[in-house]
Amino acid sequence: MLEIFSGENLINLVRTASYLGLFLIVFAETGLFFGFFFPGDSLLFATGLIASQGALNLPLSIIIIFVAAVLGNMVGYMFGKKVGPKIFTKENSLFFDKNNILRAQSFYEKHGAKTIIITRFIPIIRTFAPIVAGIGNMEYKKFLMYNIIGGLIWSFGIIIAGYYLGTTVKNIDKYIAPIIILIIVVSFIPAIIEIFKKHD
Repeated sequence: MLEIFSGENLINLVRTASYLGLFLIVFAETGLFFGFFFPGDSLLFATGLIASQGALNLPLSIIIIFVAAVLGNMVGYMFGKKVGPKIFTKENSLFFDKNNILRAQSFYEKHGAKTIIITRFIPIIRTFAPIVAGIGNMEYKKFLMYNIIGGLIWSFGIIIAGYYLGTTVKNIDKYIAPIIILIIVVSFIPAIIEIFKKHD
């Protein structure tokens, strides 16, 4: 995973995917089971970085990714609401690991509705949090509010961070690989902390 979605490979992915590709990737990563494979945070950072070089339009990139993130979560919520507890009896497969749902459920039980905002910045759990919200019958209006707030903070914040570094750091291309790896490692820290807390 780190080799596939790091450095030049990720930059090339964003350049090749362009706006439609970015929309589909973010939509899948935030609302579909197999989406947890995709590099959410690092993808957004790379988008900002490329926008700083003029290859992508910054406002349009933010809007497209924001809309994709909100719609993706809505699909996840609706799926969870429709399937309900039955999902916990589903057998594990290449695209489904029951433990991912259980981790998201544990996070949801601890943080409540705010989970929809917090988990925007936590890979894997980000994909399954809206599904758990649907399973738990979170009030839709409340879910929608937190979904929009979280999607805005996530898309705007990380893309702008990439754009800022791209415009202020000279020869940023030399540091893309370590920056992307750092983002991936840091984004997993909250999930790791939660796992350790659970086993204390």
